[in-house]
Amino acid sequence: MIKPFVLDVPQAELDDLADRLARTRWPEELPDAGFDYGFPVARVRALVDRWMNGYDWRRHEAELNALPQFTTEVDGQRVHFLHVRSAKADALPLVLVHGWPGSVLEFLDVIEPLSQDFHLVIPSIPGFGLSGPTTSRGWDVDRVARAFTEVMNRLGYRRYGTQGGDWGSGIAKAMAAAAPDNVVAVHVNYLPTPPVEGVELSGEDSRRLERIKGMMRSRPGYQVLHATRPQTVSYALTDSPVGQLAWIAEKFTEWVDPASEIDVDRVLTNVMLYWLTGTAGSSARLAKETGIVSNACPAPLGVAVFAHDIVLSVRPLAELAYRIEHWSEFDRGGHFAAMEVPELLVGDIKEFFAGRA
Repeated sequence: MIKPFVLDVPQAELDDLADRLARTRWPEELPDAGFDYGFPVARVRALVDRWMNGYDWRRHEAELNALPQFTTEVDGQRVHFLHVRSAKADALPLVLVHGWPGSVLEFLDVIEPLSQDFHLVIPSIPGFGLSGPTTSRGWDVDRVARAFTEVMNRLGYRRYGTQGGDWGSGIAKAMAAAAPDNVVAVHVNYLPTPPVEGVELSGEDSRRLERIKGMMRSRPGYQVLHATRPQTVSYALTDSPVGQLAWIAEKFTEWVDPASEIDVDRVLTNVMLYWLTGTAGSSARLAKETGIVSNACPAPLGVAVFAHDIVLSVRPLAELAYRIEHWSEFDRGGHFAAMEVPELLVGDIKEFFAGRA
């Protein structure tokens, strides 16, 4: 059963947050440390000051509630999603899947232009935000993908496309594997390409591959914690709003194009969705449950590469694993393309899916 959903956070929870922020116990910091040891105290203090003294949750809550929201239970788990239908009755349905540390908020700036040509379904990953914490083992990328294909089935959609970045990329591809007769094509704006021996690469592709190898040799600390000790890190993030803020806001600072201007209130609202739902630990569990994401994707694949993403895809390697039918390179934008350069992402999605309805 699909039920309409309205977000209405009790005032007591907002008052508790304000009290916790006012009583923050700040850590020490080395002089002139910059980013050498992690997210600088001055940057976090500025965000907390905005959170306490200028940010209006109710305004952003109303912004979400202005969109059609629903929940349904799949495989024992609540799944929250936005469902925005196009004025074109015969428009192709398109699933937009966020990643970590994002949420459905990533797509707010692309909803209006994409809904001109697509019926949009934008789910919250189980364990993330408004889908709430997962309550059983095994919620990996493939299980999430199966849950989302069931949502599409319940909505009556039999042919549709999928799109995503970060975890959303893996889930979008896994949906094609789970429902090959339904997913007509997949578009991603993040596609790691592990090394393959014996493939001749250009100088630029070789540089990209070296960066990928570097990340494989020395995994970022957050990845190690999420993949090995998600429960342990969740105590700090669930108890301290400033801890949750720093854990997330650091990524919205380091993973973006330096020229991008993501609205600070959008970042704070994204943090709020994790804080208010207590999903710091369950969102981290996805890394432990999933391990290595499968390459399986029987559908045609479209790839958008944004110059300031965490890693940049290597096309000759991608073509060994996928049926690439579209490839775009952009000199602007980073990991959160829908928030940083929505017009570029929208244009690329429309170009790739043109004629597939």
